[in-house]
Amino acid sequence: MSTVEQSGSVPIEEVPLDAPETPLAPASQGERIGSLDFIRGIAVMGILVANIVAFGQPFQAYMYPDAFLSEHGPVSDWLLVAQFVLIDGKMRALFTLLFGAGLYLFMERAWQRGATRWLQARRLFFLILFGMIHFYLIWMGDILFYYAVIGFAIVGCLKWSAKAQLWTALIGYVFGALLYAAMLSVPYFVAETSIGEGEQMAPMRADLDQGKAEALADGARETALVESGDYAGFVMNRVTEDWFEPLVNVFFVGFELLPLMLLGVALYRLGFFSGSFSSRKMRMWGWIGLIVGAVWHLALVLWAKQDGYTYYGLLAVFVGWSPIPRLMMGLALAALLVEYSQGWTGWLAQRVSAAGRAAFTNYLGTSIVMLFVFHGWALGLFGQLNRPQLYLVTILTCIVMLAWSKPWLERYRYGPLEWLWRCLTYGKLFPLKR
Repeated sequence: MSTVEQSGSVPIEEVPLDAPETPLAPASQGERIGSLDFIRGIAVMGILVANIVAFGQPFQAYMYPDAFLSEHGPVSDWLLVAQFVLIDGKMRALFTLLFGAGLYLFMERAWQRGATRWLQARRLFFLILFGMIHFYLIWMGDILFYYAVIGFAIVGCLKWSAKAQLWTALIGYVFGALLYAAMLSVPYFVAETSIGEGEQMAPMRADLDQGKAEALADGARETALVESGDYAGFVMNRVTEDWFEPLVNVFFVGFELLPLMLLGVALYRLGFFSGSFSSRKMRMWGWIGLIVGAVWHLALVLWAKQDGYTYYGLLAVFVGWSPIPRLMMGLALAALLVEYSQGWTGWLAQRVSAAGRAAFTNYLGTSIVMLFVFHGWALGLFGQLNRPQLYLVTILTCIVMLAWSKPWLERYRYGPLEWLWRCLTYGKLFPLKR
């Protein structure tokens, strides 16, 4: 799974920080940290690259090429390698770090205005509602619900020392990585290797084969609904058959998302995103982390390719064996983007930052656009495009993000959904037009 968040973005209301007449108002444009907007813009486009396969093919095709309804030949196989090394999980890691930083940044401004953590709780409650709408009405790959629920746990940790947050996050992440490795290694060895051929392992192997068949059958059922153009049936299936998925999955993804959010809080407080770290060390460790993590990922996915892209082998590679190099690359990308984005001030960099400022709208808006591209009641391209063609859809959609975000924010204070979320959070209407 992949996807997520924007939602750490900082509000943009042009009022003085200490304005007594508006003690509870979003932060001013001058209070924004530019690197956060730029990184968020990169991440929201990268999230689409990661998710496009699950938008245009059965959800299982995200990790399992045999689930593709169209051809997945040698070129697509190598594109899977490239996506796994460069994109998968890294954009989610960036978003999650930023979401944690955004949680603290929001409360930092709120505390200065006399608010309490109840304001953050209200904000997260409405994010839960956005996530539920996204999951049940638009796309099952939602991550907003998970961010909001796990965000409540982070709110309880905001007043810890930055050092306590940092070490708790790192220890928690390593624990989660070991747990994922243990959980996903056993199915692979039993279902896909000779270890599972013995009589003693036969029942477990049969259960795993059945689990795989049921997952692919779920994809086939979803495919039929999407291709039929029966949107009401599509939603009813989600509500009646898949209603429990967000509730169940939040515990599974929490072992990754919670430590990353807390790490984002700690890094923000330590000045990671605002230039307080040594520039030389940020660049040096950024490049080291990026290269080592990428080589590690490449070794994993090439092994999976040589193994024949088996179902449980890919599940182990994507989820069980890659959290540590994924953390390395996520932190490395964040460090390098913080450092290099300071000198990127051209027209493209400005549009990327604008896309990041409107990342909530871009994230949910992308899912809505994909409804029109792939569902049977619209263009009906679901299952019709191969991996290269899906990437072309991604490029065109990213161009749209870059095209609309900057002109909109030159005329309006917020992206449309950012404005709605802030109005709901504060319980008042803020002016939208500049």
